[in-house]
Amino acid sequence: MAQSAPKILFLCTGNSARSIFAEYLTKKICPDRFEAYSAGSEPRGVVNPHALQVLREQYKIDVQNARSKSWDEFRNTNFDIIITVCDRARETCPIFPGQPTIAHWSIPDPAEAGGSDAQKLRTFRETALLIQRRIELLCSFPIEKLSHLLTQPARENESNKVN
Repeated sequence: MAQSAPKILFLCTGNSARSIFAEYLTKKICPDRFEAYSAGSEPRGVVNPHALQVLREQYKIDVQNARSKSWDEFRNTNFDIIITVCDRARETCPIFPGQPTIAHWSIPDPAEAGGSDAQKLRTFRETALLIQRRIELLCSFPIEKLSHLLTQPARENESNKVN
């Protein structure tokens, strides 16, 4: 019997750009490796239009179902990995059921970039590329190393944190 793919949840504050990038890029880069989700501690209710544009134009991803959602939707879901992609979400991350491995990627919020619309879009593209590289690295991990990572809950062993 085939083992199901590990569930991974990407968290940030607004769930409008960084965690959306992480969810959709994981689904594109390694769809059979992880079952990917995203959420926010204080969801904005809409996905940032620049994030949607980058996913559509740069990555050719169908984002018609992308939505900004609260992590409360996942309170009773058992995840194998939870990755916070902003410092604020890291500080307020709730405890989820099971014993997920917790990781943190400190990624600046592209929505806070100033400048012209073209400059803002460039910042979103750069953020997506940074997340893409991290997802590629995560997906390239040998499965036996990954399963070892997933067997040691971070709440009991803080040395599992990935920065």
